[in-house]
Amino acid sequence: MTNSIITVDISMSSSLPMKEDLPRDYQALQRALSQVGYFRRGTLLKRFMPCGKPGCACQGSPPRLHGPYYQWTRKVDGKTVTVRLTPEQADLLAGWIATGREMDKIISEMERLSLLATDRFLKELPPPVRKAPAKRTRAQRAPKR
Repeated sequence: MTNSIITVDISMSSSLPMKEDLPRDYQALQRALSQVGYFRRGTLLKRFMPCGKPGCACQGSPPRLHGPYYQWTRKVDGKTVTVRLTPEQADLLAGWIATGREMDKIISEMERLSLLATDRFLKELPPPVRKAPAKRTRAQRAPKR
């Protein structure tokens, strides 16, 4: 397999013929993205757990579990990493995780609008010029012996 390099004129992206409302929507998303503060990825859990000591209230029926314990879980290099947090840390992380999810929504919408605009631009380009296929002549086989 050979590697190929595609060169694109960057100035083309700024002069895309877009529908009137697409640039405004896209610019609004750019402004929203520029306002995004700190963010984190992962999941924040609030857990109540039994301790395992016989006779503890957490072993009763109904159990009165220990907690709340806050855990932040995320992937690092393909492995799940879990960290226990204080309630104060959990409050901060909840906001950062929410910010990360909001940023994902903004980027997804930017991608959708960009796809619409660039598809429209590509459809307006002239079709590629194709060469006529070369005529192949079949060599005569030598007679069987």
